[in-house]
Amino acid sequence: MLLTITFFLMIFIVIVLFIAGVSLISIKMKTEREKFSVFECGFDLLSSLRLPFSLNFYFIIIIFLIFDVELVLLLPFVYNMKLLSLGSIMLLMILFFVILIVGFIYEWLAGLLNWLV
Repeated sequence: MLLTITFFLMIFIVIVLFIAGVSLISIKMKTEREKFSVFECGFDLLSSLRLPFSLNFYFIIIIFLIFDVELVLLLPFVYNMKLLSLGSIMLLMILFFVILIVGFIYEWLAGLLNWLV
C-alpha cells in the first residue's frame, strides 16, 4: 500500500515538474524568437525562400563527402597490414589514391571547383 502511494506521488511530481518546465521554456521561446532562429549560411529564414541557390555549395559538399568517405575506406588497409604482404597493401593503396586523384582532376577540369562562373 505504501509502495503504491509512493509510486503515484513520484509520478505526480514528475508530471508537475514536466509541465512547469515546458511552460517556462515556451514563454522564453515566445519572447526571444529572433535569438533562437536558425542562421544557416547567411540565409535569412524570415525572407523569401524561393531565392536561387548556388550549385557551387552543393558541389563542395559532395566533394567533402567523397573525401570524408575516403578516410573510412582507408581503415581496412590498416587492419589488413597484418594479413597481406607489404607489396600488395602498397599496390592497393596506390590504386585507391589514383582513383581518387583521377576523380578530383575530372571535377577540376569539368569546372565544378570554379567559383567565378
